[in-house]
Amino acid sequence: MRTFYRPLLLLLTLAACVNTGIAEDSPDYSDLFRKIEAMIPTRDGVRLHTEIYVPKQMHHPLPFIIERTPYGLDNDKKGFSRNLGLYDDLIREGYIFVLQDIRGRYKSEGRFVMNRPPREKSNPKSVDEGTDTYDTIEWLLKNVTGNNGRAGILGISYGGWLTTMALLEPHPALKAASEQASPEDQFLGDDFHHNGAFRLSYGFEYAALMETSNENFHFKFDKYDTYEWYLELGALSNANQRYFHGQLPTWNDFVEHPNYDAFWQRLAFWPYLKTPTVPNLNVAGWWDQEDFYGPVHIYELMEKNDPKHLNYLVVGPWNHGGWAAGSGRKLGAIDFQSDTAKYFRANVQAPWFAYWLKDKGKLPLHEALTFETGSNQWKRYEHWPPQYMTTANNPKLYFRESGKLSFEPPSQKGEAFDSYLSDPAHPVPYRHRPISPTYPGGEWPTWLLEDQRFVDQRPDVASWRTEPLQEDVVIAGDIVADLFASTTGSDADWIVKLIDVYPEEYSPDPKLGGYQLIIADEVFRSRFRKSFEKPEPIVPNQVIEYKIDLHTNDHAFLKGHRIMVQVQSTWFPVIDRNPQTFVENIFKATERDYRPATQRIYRSAQHSSHMVVPVESPGGGTIGVSNFSRQPSVGQSQ
Repeated sequence: MRTFYRPLLLLLTLAACVNTGIAEDSPDYSDLFRKIEAMIPTRDGVRLHTEIYVPKQMHHPLPFIIERTPYGLDNDKKGFSRNLGLYDDLIREGYIFVLQDIRGRYKSEGRFVMNRPPREKSNPKSVDEGTDTYDTIEWLLKNVTGNNGRAGILGISYGGWLTTMALLEPHPALKAASEQASPEDQFLGDDFHHNGAFRLSYGFEYAALMETSNENFHFKFDKYDTYEWYLELGALSNANQRYFHGQLPTWNDFVEHPNYDAFWQRLAFWPYLKTPTVPNLNVAGWWDQEDFYGPVHIYELMEKNDPKHLNYLVVGPWNHGGWAAGSGRKLGAIDFQSDTAKYFRANVQAPWFAYWLKDKGKLPLHEALTFETGSNQWKRYEHWPPQYMTTANNPKLYFRESGKLSFEPPSQKGEAFDSYLSDPAHPVPYRHRPISPTYPGGEWPTWLLEDQRFVDQRPDVASWRTEPLQEDVVIAGDIVADLFASTTGSDADWIVKLIDVYPEEYSPDPKLGGYQLIIADEVFRSRFRKSFEKPEPIVPNQVIEYKIDLHTNDHAFLKGHRIMVQVQSTWFPVIDRNPQTFVENIFKATERDYRPATQRIYRSAQHSSHMVVPVESPGGGTIGVSNFSRQPSVGQSQ
């Protein structure tokens, strides 16, 4: 391994890959701020390295804006943090900025623990990231002159998780927060696992990045194509034997906790998030390659009991942290026809903090603000998902013969299915090869927008598609894949992708003719079909129904486009290879456990695999629902 000199974006995101492109013409912050550097004491005596930026021109007391990070503060030649470059709109509004290394990282004291769990409240001396935030605010109020007694906190990814931790036992002066792309549950849907399926390349490289030392490190691959490297790694049991040697706590946790036990449940937020007491703006991106599940689920958890209406949601056409800088007009090959990130920062984030911390202006949203991709419009909603989109009204897209996808169910008697051979020795790549490392950069930030024709027609990928649409089909809400499937093995993975297929002749951008754009996707590991706590083997060749949540979305499949569904059983190396032979712990599997298996996806009247999609009718309601009116679109600067 070798030291990884981080790009600025790594400092702000768990993935170290937000391709935001902070402008090189940023102002000289030494002209704008007076810098104070402090080691702030916490209740257990550990001191946290903190940089405080007080505006030189202060006409009245100002609130604090706090960002806490495990990635360092990345100072320029004059000693001023480049992180300030993400806050131009907030700088113009006027705040005292506080940037802090969390305990055990960079210049802060103490021991770093990855996603340190919430403390045991019965022990008054126990600490967590929330108490460190509390103690920091308490010190700031007493030691930094010119403050107005209020603080706000925000952060992306790990910073978003730190923000959410601050909400569990908030300081009375914490008056506003913006959790952005925070993980919520590391076993069910965020960075390290999805539905129990291990995110191999991410988990391997991130553990090395964060736990090799108290600064960021980059694992040195000896092959240009990491697909080939991970394939040669073989069974997961080889990782410690060959490389980590038991030195990385997080990798050891992966190995010792392969199921959803008390270890993972204690790290999740669902046991702790009850009634919101601090206004929180949850922010997510439709193509977040790391933490889409987290912010949406945090919003949903808080929404269950929000009598004071403090819980809000924004979802835009972004990758992980893609709203933080840059224009947000394009992502990968897709043009959204307006500067979505600039719009968010100027018209949502800045007014949000001004309203709660300065009693200025009005709230920039009622409840939820989502960007409807395809039509490329911002939409306001009083609730998310929209209340009119009830599960009972959602239509079904059925898998049919000859690779067809239709709203009409199959009628044939007897079993009908499509099959493919899934071979762990030849897994389906999750993006175009060669696959560069997750860090530093490469194609990782935009892989969810890659043209899926690179796997379409593979013998181990099954596809179904509609005819060209005769009218727009708009989805707004939760998407569920209802698969009836069997395998000749005793364990299996099912990866489902909902795809927008562009017309072959696409006049807005001819290069996108026939493009296959992922709209929603997810993986499900069969061993967890009954319980994430207690996995069970599959009976070979038995038809089993799997309901796989592809999560919420807001997308318009436009007239002339097609809707496609792809199903496969490997997605490598972003997801580890399922041995397809049931073993108690895949992290301890051996090479002989990995075996090919034949997978069947059924599409008969008895076993009719389909997608449950929250589709709006052409008249403005859901299919089968009338008298519905959509909220108006939101204008924005171009």
